[in-house]
Amino acid sequence: MKKSLTALIATAALALTACSTSTSTSTDAGGDTGTSPAVTVTDAWVKAVDDGMTGAFGIVTNETDADVTIVSAATDAAAMMQLHETIVDASGATAMQEVDGGFTIPAGGTLTLEPGGNHLMLMDVADPLQPGDQVTVTLTLSDGSTVPFDAVVKEFTGAQESYAPSMDGMDHGSASPSTGSPSSGVPSSGADGS
Repeated sequence: MKKSLTALIATAALALTACSTSTSTSTDAGGDTGTSPAVTVTDAWVKAVDDGMTGAFGIVTNETDADVTIVSAATDAAAMMQLHETIVDASGATAMQEVDGGFTIPAGGTLTLEPGGNHLMLMDVADPLQPGDQVTVTLTLSDGSTVPFDAVVKEFTGAQESYAPSMDGMDHGSASPSTGSPSSGVPSSGADGS
């Protein structure tokens, strides 16, 4: 009886230890869900806006041993999302344009999505995104797998680029470099959201 009780206690202790171990699940680049995240998004945030357009930012890490390409993004907070890059045009002005082919993150590398640089553009935002709100975004990779993440909404006034080419002839802001950084805790609100 004593041996049975000792074995039972040892089994229970082992089960409790297994239950207390924290594992993070995330879709890996192969489309499977595993215990070790393969593509993760950290420091994610979205610029506050009443309506129209805004940007989403953060750091995307590829922990796989192969390149990974983000081909699209989606959120319920906007009717449409695009992957955007920031370029300097012939006149020296900074402008945004949709990325052709998506964002490729090298094996073991990171992609920084930031104001004035590469970012996710939320378009046709109908309801206000207020500081402190949470926005869920889902990235789709070239193999069809997805990476969902939550981003907090913050105020930001830097990086007011224009579109290249201008959408429907509309000017979406003047070109200026980013003056704030989400990691510095000094986010500031551009007219175009990035």
